[in-house]
Amino acid sequence: MKFESERFVLGDVAEKEDVGGGVVRQIMGHNDDLMLVRVRFAEGAIGYTHAHPHSQVAYVESGVFDFTVGEETKTLKTGDCAYVPPDVEHGAVCKESGVLLDIFSPVREDFLKD
Repeated sequence: MKFESERFVLGDVAEKEDVGGGVVRQIMGHNDDLMLVRVRFAEGAIGYTHAHPHSQVAYVESGVFDFTVGEETKTLKTGDCAYVPPDVEHGAVCKESGVLLDIFSPVREDFLKD
């Protein structure tokens, strides 16, 4: 395996990366095939529209988000999720501060530091 996290990743210890605009990313665990990322959003923060070759499931741990996948936008709240197929444009606007758990397959190599 080229990429693999520690077996246990503690949320209060794992490195947090401020990616700007009220968004803070925390890589929680991964290997070559799978990655879980916790993303904290301040109210009004935007996860800008983008696409990538990874499959993604975004689970709303807390907060309220207007989440767009392709041409469709839905308001998602705690307990909801969105599936994003590879290469489909998607993004989110945080309506009430909260946390998304993003699961990617395969690993987002661009999130890992060299």
